[in-house]
Amino acid sequence: MQTKDTVVISLLGTQLDAGKGDERWRRWRPNVSVCQHDDLLVSRMVLLAPPSHSRLTRTIARDIGLVSPETKVQIEALDLANPWDFEQVYSALRDFTEKMRIDVETEEYLVHITTGTHVEQICLFLLTESRLIPGKLLQSSPPARDAQADPAGQYHVIDLDLSRYDSIASRFAREHQRGVAFLKAGIDTRSAGFNRLIERIEFVALRSSAPILLMGPTGAGKSKLARRIFELKQVNRQIEGLFVEVNCATLRGDAAMSTLFGHTRGAFTGALKDRPGLLRAADKGMIFLDEIGDLGSDEQAMLLRALEEKRFLPVGADKEVTSNFLLIAGTNRDLGEAVAGGGFREDLLARINLWSFNLPALAERSEDIEPNVDHELQEYTRRSNQRVTFNAEARQLFLAWASSPAASWRANFRDLNAAITRLATLASGGRITEDLVREEITHLEESWRKGAGDAPRSLLPKILSAEEFATIDPFDLYQLEGVVGVCRDAASISDAGRRLYSVSRLRKKHMNDADRLRKYLKRFSLSWERIKAAF
Repeated sequence: MQTKDTVVISLLGTQLDAGKGDERWRRWRPNVSVCQHDDLLVSRMVLLAPPSHSRLTRTIARDIGLVSPETKVQIEALDLANPWDFEQVYSALRDFTEKMRIDVETEEYLVHITTGTHVEQICLFLLTESRLIPGKLLQSSPPARDAQADPAGQYHVIDLDLSRYDSIASRFAREHQRGVAFLKAGIDTRSAGFNRLIERIEFVALRSSAPILLMGPTGAGKSKLARRIFELKQVNRQIEGLFVEVNCATLRGDAAMSTLFGHTRGAFTGALKDRPGLLRAADKGMIFLDEIGDLGSDEQAMLLRALEEKRFLPVGADKEVTSNFLLIAGTNRDLGEAVAGGGFREDLLARINLWSFNLPALAERSEDIEPNVDHELQEYTRRSNQRVTFNAEARQLFLAWASSPAASWRANFRDLNAAITRLATLASGGRITEDLVREEITHLEESWRKGAGDAPRSLLPKILSAEEFATIDPFDLYQLEGVVGVCRDAASISDAGRRLYSVSRLRKKHMNDADRLRKYLKRFSLSWERIKAAF
């Protein structure tokens, strides 16, 4: 395997590299000494030097040639009026990196940060850390006051790829996990897909100030997640201002423009004083525009300009105002369809759609129902200062039903929060019983049935115990629901069998439909008599 050539990029040390006559060889000179180490073979030395020190530069280049004939010295002019001016130094070094010949396939780059002013060293560090110079840092130091010490001194190579350091990588991993747990409000969710989604949101939130679009059905947790993103940025000192939340579906007519962008006194009837508006209130902070798809066309146009230029014109004003806000938008609509239908601006969607995340409905995260039930009980305890728990049978029944196809969770976490609040409030002595759970199941199914028109309510909680419910696969629950419905309405088990096997029975001359149905029900420890008794 062919080894790469080593290229050292270094600043001329106008003090440390100085020295005249033979006396200079008794001094430790960083740029000459770097080339004197037997285990550091420098193929090329790129020496950044001010034109005003051309004589010293030539001396150093000549001396490097003496101690390391194989090292080619490449002198680059670095003309700085003030080497302590950060803006001037960074700009000059950035210009150098843009014209520098880089070939990572054949060369390895070491950035020597021992010479130059502290500002120059900091700028070189930043350019290396950002990979604008794709290399490692090189730090050299003079020899110890020891007769046995190497006169060339010492050197250390520092790789800024922090993932290479186990303890640092472990720390980053812990910090990442804390950030993810923070966004999940400490809930130990089990859905692999949801956990991956939250990990990506945490990664983006800490590295980007671009708008974030949260999509998903009503009640999926968009508002809570937006606030947690704000708090995560706040904890990491990335944001100073307030969190401002507004539901765009509540903004109507002229009031929408005034609410978002503010107005001046006398701008319209009733405008008795200046109003700053919510975008200005979110200056240096974050605004969450929920249901952004409900904004009117004029508000969309103003918002686009405010996002791109951080300035806008309040209603009735003749002078623009500024606000440096971060935006999180929420929607339960398909904004792509809204664009196609002319209800949403395509350019605004492009601006807010850089980072878009689709939050799943609660029914799509059945494995997360149990940890969220525990979280809701903890929140109830915190609010009411009263500890409430399920008894074992009631908990098993509720979780089995809540994770089954019978539970549609139409309002998602709002339904779950309301259910746990009702159960906890009615729990005598702080214990939620099976009777309370069955009553709550009936209440929820009735409310969903009314909301969905003719949607049927589940029959299974009336005939299955909590233990039985928990042992049946969702696939079988779907099928069993239909079978029980037929049995409930049939006059006899033979009648139910004829209805259920009306197609397959035609292919056989002799068919005992009742016996076939009894065997099917027995798989679930059910019987015709038990079903009829329940209804």
